[in-house]
Amino acid sequence: MKILIAIIVLAVVWSLVGYFTSNVEQAEYTVIKKTDNYEIRNYPKHIVAQTTVSGQLTQAMSSGFSIVAEYIFGGNVKKEKIAMTAPVIVKDTISEKIPMTAPVVSRTDGDSQIISFGMPKSYTLESLPSPTNPKVQIIEIPAQNLAVASFSWFSNDKRIKKMQEKLLIDLAKDGIKPIGELRFAGYNAPWTPPWMKRNEVMVEIK
Repeated sequence: MKILIAIIVLAVVWSLVGYFTSNVEQAEYTVIKKTDNYEIRNYPKHIVAQTTVSGQLTQAMSSGFSIVAEYIFGGNVKKEKIAMTAPVIVKDTISEKIPMTAPVVSRTDGDSQIISFGMPKSYTLESLPSPTNPKVQIIEIPAQNLAVASFSWFSNDKRIKKMQEKLLIDLAKDGIKPIGELRFAGYNAPWTPPWMKRNEVMVEIK
């Protein structure tokens, strides 16, 4: 009984830590349509800081996160700290070359991934400080419609790929054609309890 109580207390404390450390500004969007398997969302134009790295998705996310995080933690010409936002987006550049009607996504260790952080709404392209690392780019993303499927718990390469393939299959069944690259969005810090994690796979559509 004591062990069970200890496990429950630990889970509650862990959940509280996850809750209070995930209270950051999140990307704005409007839900256009909701089905049992995915949502169609409209994202307004926004600014991101991004970098391109090699490797499979989760490996690239780790290395790319460090590069962009350095920028928002003061690695810029003003040495200014910029508030963290959610989610962190991973875009598979190789998927731009794959016919999007095919529900199969292949990756190798040589694939390139674009890792991006949304910038707080209080900034403009002119007011954001320039990165000191040339690997970091500041760009404006135009408004777009994305098909998005959400899932929780763990997000390794195999599971993300499976969820991306399912999203493409579900879209094909509904006659919706993707026009952009596949993406993965992670909303939480690594120490967030898995049952509280919010993960999403997404793709731009017409």
